[in-house]
Amino acid sequence: MSDDVTGTVFDCQIQARLRDINLAGHVDNVEALRIVDEARLLFLHFAPDVLSGAERPGLLGTAPEHVTELMGAQRIEYHAEMRFVAFQPFLVRLWVHRIGRTSFGLGVELRVAADHPPALVAELSLVLWDHEAGTAWPISDDVRAALTTYEGPGVTFRSR
Repeated sequence: MSDDVTGTVFDCQIQARLRDINLAGHVDNVEALRIVDEARLLFLHFAPDVLSGAERPGLLGTAPEHVTELMGAQRIEYHAEMRFVAFQPFLVRLWVHRIGRTSFGLGVELRVAADHPPALVAELSLVLWDHEAGTAWPISDDVRAALTTYEGPGVTFRSR
């Protein structure tokens, strides 16, 4: 999709639904965020982690079951209108743009068709949270290695 992202990326399709449309006839901004969130869950919990061979799938498959990700921040720019087209899924591309001690960032592009520029770009910041300890979980070497396989640049936002 984007020429800016050159490393390994996760591409998926999220089917548009009639309920995504608002009164103006286009995909509502809240529903666009839902599409991004659904793609994020697919990426983190089902994307191939070719390094670990973990029992659980996804990039977080080697993390303990009591560790989950919490959304820390989201920055989103809408670049084009997204209209509902029956049986035409949205195309979402995700990659890791930052890995910290207990958190990491994802870059996101959402397109309405492969030959269109991104209709939406976003950066998501996620914190790994240990529910048993009640605190942020330091990213293990295995999880860090899995995230690193999808590492790429930050998202380019419009200048202010």
